Amino acid sequence: MRFKGKDIISINDMTKPEIIHILETAKKMEKRSSKKLMQGKILGTLFFEPSTRTRLSFESAAKRLGAQTVGFADPSVSSVKKGESLWDTIKVTEKYCDVIVMRHPHEGSARLAAEAASVPIINGGDGPNQHPTQTLLDLYTIKKCQGKLTGLKVAMSGDLKYGRTVHSLAAALSLFNCRVFFIAPPELQMPKHILDELDRRNIKYSLHPRIEDVITKVDVLYSTRIQKERFPNEKEYEKVKNIFILKQSMLRGVKKNLSIMHPLPRVNEIMKEVDDTPYAEYFEQAGNGIPVRMALLALVTGVIR
Repeated sequence: MRFKGKDIISINDMTKPEIIHILETAKKMEKRSSKKLMQGKILGTLFFEPSTRTRLSFESAAKRLGAQTVGFADPSVSSVKKGESLWDTIKVTEKYCDVIVMRHPHEGSARLAAEAASVPIINGGDGPNQHPTQTLLDLYTIKKCQGKLTGLKVAMSGDLKYGRTVHSLAAALSLFNCRVFFIAPPELQMPKHILDELDRRNIKYSLHPRIEDVITKVDVLYSTRIQKERFPNEKEYEKVKNIFILKQSMLRGVKKNLSIMHPLPRVNEIMKEVDDTPYAEYFEQAGNGIPVRMALLALVTGVIR
């Protein structure tokens, strides 16, 4: 299994054995000192969209491996402000680093960057399309909480149309024969092309209008925020912004092993009172980004296999 030089653009590009290898490598990263593995190497971070967890965890992962980081978190301070194309930005940045992680508002931008670059490109989110490293840390979290990935019942609620995290996660869970419940209003339901792919893979799924309809049946509830920045106008956003709010009172009768997850940031879709329940895993989930992204950086730069 060869990862050196590999681009991480979409979860659909990965085989099940590759995903399992990344998760196993991440587990090893949690247990051993790795501070010299990437000594002398440089991570480039190009964030054309706001980010807290993805950017900081990648920078933290790199430094824990002994690497340095260069880049920007605000495109207005880069030559993009002067009209530089994404292609040229990548062609220049690759001269300064050994691997690039990029977030961009446009779908397909990560694939374009990979075509331009001679160093590995890691997609930190390309518009409403894909967020593969988030999916890997989600899978890592589920495996830690549930003890397995195969055959689980997983519900996803909120903005399933524009939410790139659920797009990637649905594809990944199909490799592990999970039963999936999609909870969203019709205008924010999972895109048809993803449902079609689940049909092709013979994965059981169902569509639901309310969290209460399925919460007692599932092992994992993956909540997402309604993404205001993706809506064509504010009026449409206002119609649905408070449609799903998870409260502690809604947790009566749930499975003892329930894991409540959220890619964060949350707005108001999970009330803070849920934080104190044994089901809340979203802050641990964010922390799991460190070993998973350490594993990815080490693998694609070839310092480990």
